[in-house]
Amino acid sequence: MLLLALAGKPNCGKSTFFKSLTLANVEIANYPFTTIDANRGIAYVRSPCPCKNLGLDNCHACVDGARFIPVELLDVAGLVPGAHLGRGLGNQFLDNLREADAIIQVVDASGSTDAEGNPVDIGTNDPRGDVEFLRHEFSMWMAGIVDKHLAKLVRQAQGNGQILIDLLASALTGLRINAIQIREAVDETGISLAKATPEDIEKMCEILLRVSKQMIIAANKADQAPAENLAFLQELGAVPTIAAGELALKSAVQAKILHYLPGDAAFTPVKDARLSTLQAKALTMIAGSMKKFGGTGVQATLNKVVFDKIGMIVVYPVEDDNKCCNAKGVVLPDAFLMPKGSTPKELAYRIHTDIGDGFLYAVDARTKMRIKDNTELRSGDIIRIVSTAK
Repeated sequence: MLLLALAGKPNCGKSTFFKSLTLANVEIANYPFTTIDANRGIAYVRSPCPCKNLGLDNCHACVDGARFIPVELLDVAGLVPGAHLGRGLGNQFLDNLREADAIIQVVDASGSTDAEGNPVDIGTNDPRGDVEFLRHEFSMWMAGIVDKHLAKLVRQAQGNGQILIDLLASALTGLRINAIQIREAVDETGISLAKATPEDIEKMCEILLRVSKQMIIAANKADQAPAENLAFLQELGAVPTIAAGELALKSAVQAKILHYLPGDAAFTPVKDARLSTLQAKALTMIAGSMKKFGGTGVQATLNKVVFDKIGMIVVYPVEDDNKCCNAKGVVLPDAFLMPKGSTPKELAYRIHTDIGDGFLYAVDARTKMRIKDNTELRSGDIIRIVSTAK
């Protein structure tokens, strides 16, 4: 399962963002370091279910034509300047981040918290610094790890540059960094890895972070943000988000007072639902913000990092390609997130090792045609795997 990490300074709305996606019971408060130990939960990316286009009316795995596929979400302790030197909960934070497939950087677009996460007046803090310092702290932490190993690895490589890169890749396996990424960073900086100075290593790690960790910015508290803050953040590809609004909507759905699917641009009250004056006022404000931004942005952020940044597709394996169901008659029972470029044989191994080992061929349920084992799958494909395994 994909692992995504929520990163950012204290009190930027990370825990609210996390809870709005997972509905996990986490502490949310207006002071730094609310999150001490990393919280883990399950969030769901949203994708159109193919059942409607195929006329499969008995699909019970989707909700109103939307399929929700699980990913793991990690909410780590807030980061403060100097974290790579151990300030705040820095070492714990950075160690949590290393295992993530991608990072969602939650930024307080309203500018209502300083660099340490302390409350200030709206618009006081410039979010430019918040964006830059997370990348700086993470790359400096990586540089410290490289510097710790490099001298020993240079001796072992005995002047062979490729061996040195391979050895460094082995030392950085825990950070999910490979030799190809290291080579790209070395080439882009133009340094000699064997003779690298501390400054060379820092420059290399800045690039290494960019090529090895997909990142996206969630411009949180967008409903309170000055226009210039949002403009700057959106230039960096940020998604305006209102995590508190998303959490309020999901809580209202649980209370059965409105209809809302995560990712929808609007919501509708349940008929005859009784709303208090405060609830009605809050929902009116949220509705206004959603109209402005096209939704709360929370689900959009999750979808963007999974489908656009990491590059995943959704594939539906079935046992009966005529009825698009499994052996029990359940229509489209499973939806798998697969990397772009995945093949039917890789899908077979994803289902089960034995099915992959016994792979014979695959059938496209839409065309009823056999497809080659090296065919590149597309998002929304419905595939029957034929294997010697039972």
